[in-house]
Amino acid sequence: MNIENIRVQRTTTILDALSMLDKAGCGILLLLRPDSTFERTITDGDIRRLLLEGKGMSDTLESLRVIDSIVVEGGYTREAALGMMNQYKINHLPVLDANGLVERVLERSELDEQILMSTPHLGSWEREFVEEAFRTNWIAPLGPNVDAFERELADYVGTGHAAALSSGTAAIHLALHILGVSPGDRVFCSSLTFVASANPILYRGAIPVFIDSEPESWNMSPQALARALAAAKCNGALPKAVIVVNLYGQSADLDPLLALCNRYGVPLVEDAAESLGATYKNKGSGTLGVMGVYSFNGNKIITTSGGGMLVSDNEEYIRKAKYLATQGREPAPHYEHVEMAYNYRMSNVLAGIGRGQMKVIEERIASRQELYRRYCEGLQGLPVRMMSEPSYGRCTHWLSAMTVDTANTDIRPKDILAALSAERIEARPLWKPMHLQPLFAGAEYHPHGEDGASVSDRLFELGVCLPSGSNLTTPQLERVLEVIRRLFSTSGRQA
Repeated sequence: MNIENIRVQRTTTILDALSMLDKAGCGILLLLRPDSTFERTITDGDIRRLLLEGKGMSDTLESLRVIDSIVVEGGYTREAALGMMNQYKINHLPVLDANGLVERVLERSELDEQILMSTPHLGSWEREFVEEAFRTNWIAPLGPNVDAFERELADYVGTGHAAALSSGTAAIHLALHILGVSPGDRVFCSSLTFVASANPILYRGAIPVFIDSEPESWNMSPQALARALAAAKCNGALPKAVIVVNLYGQSADLDPLLALCNRYGVPLVEDAAESLGATYKNKGSGTLGVMGVYSFNGNKIITTSGGGMLVSDNEEYIRKAKYLATQGREPAPHYEHVEMAYNYRMSNVLAGIGRGQMKVIEERIASRQELYRRYCEGLQGLPVRMMSEPSYGRCTHWLSAMTVDTANTDIRPKDILAALSAERIEARPLWKPMHLQPLFAGAEYHPHGEDGASVSDRLFELGVCLPSGSNLTTPQLERVLEVIRRLFSTSGRQA
């Protein structure tokens, strides 16, 4: 809003004031004193009252009542300003400097804009495939889009077979079922992850054992896994499976992890829910273990609104997964069932969305990688460190995450989160490790350091995930950066 176009004084005529209101189209005028300091706002309602009182178009605003308008001064936050608008039921808020001059006028539409972490980013292809499902009446689970989505994703990541499912969690559950995980078995799992990686262990009645991260990739520590497997061997309690999570769009260092699992004869499952499109030594993330898992939740690189995929080079595993995901129906003319199973298959409509998303997946990845690069540039010189990129593969930067160097600043992650929240910007801590969750209280945990030092604990303490959507605009990114830079410049002790 150009405030020069809405400035009036008491000597302005009612006709001129109405004309300015009409041209500006913002609904208010700024009444200034002769010294240009702010006096009050004027709305069309104020002018209407003057006319009802008998004033004519050639009369001035001289008789306008003296009131105290609602204003803010420097140092306001979006959240506070929006709260004032809601409290006083207004849509505009003048901002005054120390001398009482109007710097700008805040508008509700501007303040209402919230920057979210990672929102769905849809295009035109999705509509075509979904409309095809409607035209052909393939609405229920299964159908041509499901079959095509499975083929297209398997080809993209470089694996032999795929099963489209209702969620990534369902895919992990089926993987554990297929591997024969039963009540009382032990399953090793990355600790620094979302609970969906570990809950399926409980679904099977098994016992989770959590493994720490290593500091470079933030993913499962080979050192911690080595000690955990050696101890399990000595105790005669090797795990039935190891679930390695590829965190925030980045593959774990899989060669040493696979070597350890092969040495002990334990299958490795890749939870690549967050890392579709990432690579490890030119192989697709999720394709190096016996099975891999992807998520198409609304915040992921691509989305089907909700859904997941289980992939493997083992055709029998995927055949079994599809059987289990469709209630275990036997190939008979009637409904025959010999095994307890699940309702986990993806619908043909959602698979159509997924097919459309696959058309632009490289564009979505490139956008997130560019965001990461710009965060690195924009935060340079501050006591923060962006998640590093190991040289062994491509990181998609599903989320751009950083840690705070608390040795060189008084700022803590909670301060960054609070400052961003006050400006209606969503950010979050890193995942709270599973071994710290009340759900898994008392679970066995193997830290990275031989001295017991836990990398995942420290990452949770120091980490922040920043808005990372592939549809984040440049002005929105600059808004995020400006809040963080301002916080450190005004509040932080820096070495």
